[in-house]
Parts: sequence; structure tokens; C-alpha cells
Amino acid sequence: MSFSLLPKVLTDRITDLSVSFFEERNIRLVMLDFDNTVVPYTTNEPAEQVQTWLEEIKRSSLSLCILSNSHKSRVRKFCECYGIDCITHARKPFSKGIRACMARYGAEPWECALIGDQIYTDVLGANCCGVTSILVRSIHNHTFWLKARHVLEKPFIYAAKKRRLRL
Repeated sequence: MSFSLLPKVLTDRITDLSVSFFEERNIRLVMLDFDNTVVPYTTNEPAEQVQTWLEEIKRSSLSLCILSNSHKSRVRKFCECYGIDCITHARKPFSKGIRACMARYGAEPWECALIGDQIYTDVLGANCCGVTSILVRSIHNHTFWLKARHVLEKPFIYAAKKRRLRL
């Protein structure tokens, strides 16, 4: 377990990650942030490529769970619509939600990956729990707060690229 803010993997989109990517790393549980990782904050409808990716993951032997800090009912509605399990109020970067997800699926940390768009919540939470952290670009980065967050995260993204953590 590490308090590192560097993701273990850096990629542009969740759709860059194939089923074989996870299988080659013996990952059997994929935890997925919701807002700006799967869908923009402004909608509940994922892009067509994301819908296809979700279906591919669901058809595989991998377990998939949305792990969101949000308490909004829109996360639950999305998960019901797409037949995906979810944990809301995850309180990332704290470990409670991540550990609850692992316990629900009977998975050990080295069998898990957490994919998200934020270093200070998703990456830090995953690293603290010993889970493979995967950082993707935010789908929608046009608000003041998201731009400000991106500026604060930029040195860590640069360091991750320099260490060739890019997929």
C-alpha cells in the first residue's frame, strides 16, 4: 500500500483498456468511477464507444462495479439501466468504499483495478488500498473547478508519463 499520487497506468479513455489488459494482469474486479469517467457530469448517457466497452467487460469473466462518491440517484438509475452493480457514497480516497467493494466480490487488492479521472480521489484511494490505479482523462473538462484541478494534477501526470506508465 502506498500514499503515492502516481497512477500505475495512465491512458486517455476507459475504452483503451481491453479485457485482455485486465486478464494479463490477473485482475478480476474492475471498479469504475462514474462522473467524468463513464459519463459527463451533465448527462447519464455514455458515448457509444463506452456503451460497447461496458458490454464487453460484462460479457467477460471480469466483475464490474461503479464506485462513486456521489449520492445522487442518477448513478443508481444508470447502473440499473445497464445492469451494473454500484456503491455510492464511496468516500474516495478513504478506503471504506473500495474495501466494501472488494469484500462484496471476495477479491484481494492485487486482483482489482480502480479506473478514474481524479488523482486526489481515485488514484490515491486505489494506491492506499493496494489496488491497481488507472487514471483516464476527464470526459468533460470545461468547468472552472475541473480546469483548476487539472492544473494541480499536472505535475503528477507529467511524472507518470516520464516513468512510462502510459498505456
